Amino acid sequence: MAARYFTAFQRGTTRDRPFYDPHLPSYSSAVREKLDLQSSGRQWLMPITGSTRRIRLQSLSPAPRSRLARVGRRKVFVCRCVAFLAVVCAMAVIVLMLLGTEESHWTPPFRDSTLVFGRENLQHIWKWEIESGHYPSNGKIPEQIGFTSAILNPALPPAKAHTLISPFTPPPGPVTTITRGVGPRRTYLENQKQSIGAAYPPRPISGSIADLDIILEQCNFSEGKYVRDCLEFLRVSAGLDNGRRLRRGSVDGWKYAFMEEDRLEEEIPPRATQAAPIVPAGPYPTGRQISNAGLMKKRNVHWEPPLELPPPEQPSVGSNRSTACDSENLRLFHMFWAGPFNEKPYVALLSFLFTQNLGLHLEPGQDLDACHPQIWLWINPGPAAAVPNPSALTDMYDALKTNPWAAPFLHPRFKNVIKFRLWNTTEQLDNNLELRDEWRKMDTLFNSGGVTVSVPAEQPAGNSSTALSKTGDMVHRLGSKSEATYDRLSVILSDMARFIVTHRYGGIYLDADTIFLRDWEELWGWKGAFAYRWSYHEDYNTAVLHLNKGSSLGSFLFRTALKNGFDFHPVAVSKYLKEAHLENLLLRVPDALFDPAWLNTEGYQLERPTYPFFAGFADFFDTPEVQSAAPQVVGFEGFFRGAFSYHFHNFWWKPFDPARNWPDLGQKFAGGERAARAAANPHADPDDWSDKITDDKRDLDWATVLKRTFEAYIRGERPNMYGEWLRW
Repeated sequence: MAARYFTAFQRGTTRDRPFYDPHLPSYSSAVREKLDLQSSGRQWLMPITGSTRRIRLQSLSPAPRSRLARVGRRKVFVCRCVAFLAVVCAMAVIVLMLLGTEESHWTPPFRDSTLVFGRENLQHIWKWEIESGHYPSNGKIPEQIGFTSAILNPALPPAKAHTLISPFTPPPGPVTTITRGVGPRRTYLENQKQSIGAAYPPRPISGSIADLDIILEQCNFSEGKYVRDCLEFLRVSAGLDNGRRLRRGSVDGWKYAFMEEDRLEEEIPPRATQAAPIVPAGPYPTGRQISNAGLMKKRNVHWEPPLELPPPEQPSVGSNRSTACDSENLRLFHMFWAGPFNEKPYVALLSFLFTQNLGLHLEPGQDLDACHPQIWLWINPGPAAAVPNPSALTDMYDALKTNPWAAPFLHPRFKNVIKFRLWNTTEQLDNNLELRDEWRKMDTLFNSGGVTVSVPAEQPAGNSSTALSKTGDMVHRLGSKSEATYDRLSVILSDMARFIVTHRYGGIYLDADTIFLRDWEELWGWKGAFAYRWSYHEDYNTAVLHLNKGSSLGSFLFRTALKNGFDFHPVAVSKYLKEAHLENLLLRVPDALFDPAWLNTEGYQLERPTYPFFAGFADFFDTPEVQSAAPQVVGFEGFFRGAFSYHFHNFWWKPFDPARNWPDLGQKFAGGERAARAAANPHADPDDWSDKITDDKRDLDWATVLKRTFEAYIRGERPNMYGEWLRW
């Protein structure tokens, strides 16, 4: 009987099995039983593991075998379909990227590209800037640009000849990333030595040039460099610690400024000998060339047509540039101001007079043996969206003459160094070749970082009465009266204005919340464009911006911004340049030069902070009590010594000097001071004013100390930072 049972079971049939019980197991082993139950979905037998054996208990509510089987089959089918669709989509994307043109590249909508220039245009931009002498850096050209032959660079000296070539030097690749220097040789200046009896630092040598590559090596936050150490390097190299230098190890290697040697005419290579760069040839799956392969174009736009640029500039070299100003490229500082003139631009202009080489220490009419800079203050007379009326220029000067904060700068002694300019958005955009034919088609001109503000056409902010009647409306605000009434539109307008004025006139733009701390002579010598780093981010801050007049870089920025919603926010500009591989053409200078407190205010380098130490930008106006003895003791000379400027980041509503909130410039400007005193103290008797120490703040803040230092120079009570007295 046993033989008959097992024989039938092994054949897999129940034929001739009279003694077979259907309730008994019909499997050859426990393993087969388990596999069969799992595949069929019968899971009502639950295994429980004991200490010595496994026990199976019947589930209280077993599911029907047929329903579980259907669910299992349905899951398998769905998974197979999803996997199949994923494979098809992946293959389609790969085919489109490899076999399609650059216009067919797919870009995820959440990270759309901003690029609208193809490779030939990008090569043209690079080549124009280099040949114009606007690339004095040793930074490499990105491989994505695709140059296959070196471009002659008149802003770099010839490379030193190698006497020995290492056998480990790799062979050159299909593209070149360096330029070939053919410019004048550089003579780096020794550190300014201390001279006996010299109580003030020397001015930079006229015509000297700052090597921003060397400064970047010493101050690069990404390389772990501290702002504190960077400022020491800058002030020692420039001799700003004259009379206060302590004995240290040799700092002879700390030098960043150089002079260019004169060259003979026959040493200057002709432009015609330069080989035109071409797109590198490479194999493609289709056997054809894709000139823009690897570039991710903005969706739903066409590549920009070839840029129409003037011939590259002929760079000036040697001593020709040291004493005489180039009439076509003046040394212009630009600032933008909206609203009534107050103490913020007042202090900015005073710091300009106190630090820059303007010849004010010479007798009137005596020429300065150097090229002196000018500062142009662009004033928007109405709200950001307003259209100036025909008499706006006359109205502007009338307002300046009666404003006690502005009137001193209209004095004839300053007429050649400080100039007021009327800002007219329409006129500026119509004179921009890249924008004039298309800017009126934009939905709005007010776009900052993707956040747009629409100005209703039926309610233009076109006259002062409308603005006064709607002071609470953001569209009609004129200046930031408080933190709650921040004039955002004027800030957005200034983001655009800085690119407009530097591209049209050349020069350096600075935000009006900037204070000059030293002479910028060496920065004028650097012919490349630059802005500075946004704190610890790999982005630009354009609170300081240098562009060359009519440059190809400026043309690129305007056309790109036009196709990206007219956005000139610094983060947007950073993205434009990064995606076009043009970042090296706008050098990202360390923020220690222009914004030395920024990293500390965001919690970085707190173990070795700068001096003074600001936990927040408000500390400049309200110095913490535990630190409030320092400003009066160390004064201007101890305020971020070595930096070129300080940026206090808005705070338009905070007065510099609450106890003396008026221009204190002496008898020459007594009328304006009297009017400002009356406005600051409307309940006081003008004929009974007297300065009492009890009326002053006991511990002066940093902002107050700087304002009073600059005013003392104008009053003739002290020289400027270089020991020069103002002569009227």
